Amino acid sequence: QLVESGGGLVQTGGSLRLSCAASGRTFGGGTVVWFRQAPEKEREFVAALRWTNGGTFYASAVRGRFTLSRDRDKNTAFLQMNSLKPEDTAVYSCAARWPHTVRYYDANEYDFWGQGTLVTVSS
Repeated sequence: QLVESGGGLVQTGGSLRLSCAASGRTFGGGTVVWFRQAPEKEREFVAALRWTNGGTFYASAVRGRFTLSRDRDKNTAFLQMNSLKPEDTAVYSCAARWPHTVRYYDANEYDFWGQGTLVTVSS
């Protein structure tokens, strides 16, 4: 089970941090990812974290503004979102799969999903 937290309302240029905690098993050996879906748009890949070696991958739209990190002891992944823009407004969902996948950007690769959290960036 994945539990997300951290969404909310922020002004343009602000920051938010999302978290994704796993219960029942460790993220070890797997991939943790965030996707987002804005109103009337398709779901899109945001960022992925390869838990074991800490490797990260980012969509071009967020690279340089968003940063992934992890707390091994708490079995929790974090998505730090800085310099937020109105176009970042969406429901953000974390997902995970074991073992790690090279197709980290493909939502069909993921078996476990969080409940989603709304991020709203006002202009």
